[in-house]
Amino acid sequence: MYLIESRRNGEWIYDPGMAMALQDYVKDHIFLDDNIMFPYMIHPTVQIGKFQNAYEEVNQPYMDEHGIKIVRRETGGGAIYLDDCNMSFSFLFDGNTDIYGNFARLYEPAVKALEKLGVEGVEQQGRNDLVLNGKKISGAAMTIEKGRIYAGFSLLLDPNYEAMVAVLNPNQKKIDSHGIKSVRSRVGAIRPHLDVAYRAMSIWDFTDYMMCELLGIENISEAKRYELTPEDWAGVEKIATEKYNNWDWNYGRFQQFEVQLTERFPIGTISVGLTVAHAKISAIQITGDFFGTKDCKEVEDALVGVRLKKDDLVDALAQLDLANYFGSLTKEAFVSFILSQKV
Repeated sequence: MYLIESRRNGEWIYDPGMAMALQDYVKDHIFLDDNIMFPYMIHPTVQIGKFQNAYEEVNQPYMDEHGIKIVRRETGGGAIYLDDCNMSFSFLFDGNTDIYGNFARLYEPAVKALEKLGVEGVEQQGRNDLVLNGKKISGAAMTIEKGRIYAGFSLLLDPNYEAMVAVLNPNQKKIDSHGIKSVRSRVGAIRPHLDVAYRAMSIWDFTDYMMCELLGIENISEAKRYELTPEDWAGVEKIATEKYNNWDWNYGRFQQFEVQLTERFPIGTISVGLTVAHAKISAIQITGDFFGTKDCKEVEDALVGVRLKKDDLVDALAQLDLANYFGSLTKEAFVSFILSQKV
C-alpha cells in the first residue's frame, strides 16, 4: 500500500479544503500498482456528508465565533467534528475486493492496532461506527469511484468535547427538508484506554504507529510513498478553490428547504419563515407582537437573494435602522436569530 501524506514542501497541510481536495485529486488522477492510504489532520472543522443540509447539522454562530470551518465530503454519512488533536485515514482500495459496504473489514486493522496499545473492548457497531465502552470513537464512510473503493475513518484520540457538543447542536430551528440527518452519538476518547506505557504518546506518535500498523511495516521510514509533483499540487489547489473552499459547495449544494424560527426577545416575540434555495433566501416572512414604526416588509425585501451567511446578512441590513422595525434589537442579534441560535 502506498502512503500519500498531506505534506507540501515538508509542511503539514491543515486546511480542510486542501486536505479534501488532495483526496479528490488522487482518486481521480493517481493510479498506482497498489492500494493507497492518505492520513489527514486538519484545523477545527465540521465535515458533513454529501447528502446533508449544512443548516440542519451545525451551530453556525458558534462556528463563526470560534473560527470553525465546514467542509462537505464526497461520501455519505453524518456530520463529524475534526481538529488537530485527532487523525483521520482515507484509502483507495482495488474495486475487486470485498471491502465495499463491509465496515467491520475496513476497521479490522485499526482495531487490532488499538488492541496492541492495550485498548480493549473496541467493536464495530451499527452501520459504520467504532465503539468503545458504549461510546463512539470513530465513524467511517465509503463509496466507489472509477472502479476503486474510496473509504475512510477518523480516530478520536483526544476529542474536544466542549466544541463537539456545541458545534453539532443546531438547537431549536425547525427545518423542513429532505437532507440526511446525523444520528447523534455519545462520543468517547481513545487515550484514557491506552495502556499506561502509551498514554502519554503525542498525536504524531500515535499517527506514526497507526500508519505503520495499517501499512504493515515496522517503521514509518519503510513506507512506500508517492510524492506529489508541482503539477499534482496545482491540480489539488484548483479543486480546493473551485469546490471544497467554495461556499456554494459546502452550504449552497442543498437545493431548497423551509425554516421556521420563533424567539422571545425583550421587545417581543419574532417569528421568521424562510424559504432557502441553494443557501440563499428566496422568500421570507417576519411576524410577531413587537412594535415598530416602519413596515418590516422593508427588512424582508433587503434579505431576499442574500446568502444565509452572517457577514452577508449583516451587510444586507447595513442601510436599515432596525430600531424602526424591532425597537432595540441589534442587527447582530437579529442575524444570529436568523441563523437560529439564541443570543
